[in-house]
Amino acid sequence: MNRTIAFSLCLILIAVRGAIADDVQSVSRETVSVPMRDGVMLATDIYRNATVERAPVLLMRTPYNKDRAKSVAERYAAAGYIAVVQDCRGRFQSEGDFVPYNSEGQDGYDAIEWLGKQPWCNGRIGMWGASYVGATQWQAAVEKPPGLVTIAPTATWSSFYRNLYLGGAVRISLIAGWAAGQSRKPDGAAVTTYWRRTLLHLPLSEVDQQVGWSIPWLKGMLTHPRLDGYWKRVELTDEIIDLELPMQHIVGYYDFFSRESVSNFERMQKHARDSQTRRRQQLILGPWDHGSIGRARVGEVDFGQNAVMDFTGENLKWFDRFLKEDGASAGDVDVPVKYFSMGDNVWHDAATWPPQGFDSAAFYLHSNGHANTAGGDGNLDRVPSKENEVADSFRADPDDPTPACPVTESRPVMSATWAPVDQRPIEERDDVLVYTSAPFTEPLTFAGNAKAELSVSADTPDADWVVKLIDVHPDGFAQNLAVGIMRGSFRDSELHPTPLQPGEVYEIVIDLGPIAAQIGKGHRLRVDICGAYFPLFDRNPNTAAGPFGKRSTVATEHVYHDRTRMSRIMLPCKR
Repeated sequence: MNRTIAFSLCLILIAVRGAIADDVQSVSRETVSVPMRDGVMLATDIYRNATVERAPVLLMRTPYNKDRAKSVAERYAAAGYIAVVQDCRGRFQSEGDFVPYNSEGQDGYDAIEWLGKQPWCNGRIGMWGASYVGATQWQAAVEKPPGLVTIAPTATWSSFYRNLYLGGAVRISLIAGWAAGQSRKPDGAAVTTYWRRTLLHLPLSEVDQQVGWSIPWLKGMLTHPRLDGYWKRVELTDEIIDLELPMQHIVGYYDFFSRESVSNFERMQKHARDSQTRRRQQLILGPWDHGSIGRARVGEVDFGQNAVMDFTGENLKWFDRFLKEDGASAGDVDVPVKYFSMGDNVWHDAATWPPQGFDSAAFYLHSNGHANTAGGDGNLDRVPSKENEVADSFRADPDDPTPACPVTESRPVMSATWAPVDQRPIEERDDVLVYTSAPFTEPLTFAGNAKAELSVSADTPDADWVVKLIDVHPDGFAQNLAVGIMRGSFRDSELHPTPLQPGEVYEIVIDLGPIAAQIGKGHRLRVDICGAYFPLFDRNPNTAAGPFGKRSTVATEHVYHDRTRMSRIMLPCKR
């Protein structure tokens, strides 16, 4: 590019930014109180450009303070929408009591119904937002409020149970830390500063008191580890396929919402009852965790400028298509799936997820019975075991659970991250089995949903098996790509857990979630197996006593990989 062209592009960019700034400056904000069906008033900000008399409306409902959405709301208003941001019930300026997710469906319906009656609303309403704010979209949508045309649920769930629990284990640091910040703190109470002790506390049913005060809704979540009737109001999986709405789903591989968000897209694209709705779904799947959507650097890995994405801009393009045009002319989605491949760091377009052109390939675990630590004899290859290889074993001590990521002075246990960080310090622990391939002579490319199929046993009534998929760089950096966990007692059912019989060998399947990556030439593929992923998941006391159990015991866990009891990783590899 010559200097004249570059200078011209800079001038154009400056002019565009200036125009946007001028538009934002013309946006005004008005705060009103919107009545819910029971008379509770919810504080609501309305952002409007003075030149816009009547327009489609974009709604966000948030428990995190409506003021924090100001810049995005102004951007939407500057683009010709009327942006509305509402504090959820019991939060900040809104009346009522806050119980997570308890009232969001009804309150969302009431807010949308109220919007549709305002003279400045043209009758076409969309919703946006991530995480809890994304869930308020699903909860409102299944109530089928009049005027709701489209939603853009970013990094969120349609089954809250399956977001909070995975394989029977609960995301303990996530929910306990969130409860400490979002529940009403009594006068004189203080949040614990001893998080490791708090998150190790038994019984699990008392963790709220260890946080600092009684939090009934946290206790309820922690004492219902089964997918039973307790979760019915936040179990929308079967309901969402009845919706007739275009939807844009955005999430990252390292996001703890990745499985739910991708499953929501798959469910809507493949199983929505309305055929047009199936053709109006989009998934954008990037290399991010929950706090880094649209960024290049995630954890200790820089995915390059190609990973940078303006996800508010992506939302805006979506809304322009389905709110500024009438439903008949909007058409089907041209590119249903945009996914980022880690390693080669490129974007791909696809018609579905999992994308076509990939087949499941097995990578088998091998050793001479001493795969403990990265210095052990564990290896990984494409050849099934032909001999009666000796099983590997490790001791899972609930008082010293394997950490989810290396603990450092700058990253204490409560700051454990889902993002990619060098796993080598953890692989020095004797309670971690490590299986590593030979360096690849040609790149290995895979995209889809990965899983582990293991033959295992334990000498206790319960035990956890954690599986990590790792890209070992030529310099030794061990980048975690995906992780899954299975609590042994939940191996067959989320509703009816059954204890393990000590010494009995079970075949278990562990979901590793959606993943797309390329293991480059000279890199190695690695699998780590251990008995905990603390504190991102609660450690297993190994007693099968459940959330009211007060004791723990050390488990000796085995992983088998012989001719009749194979253990392997199944990756969706490029044909």
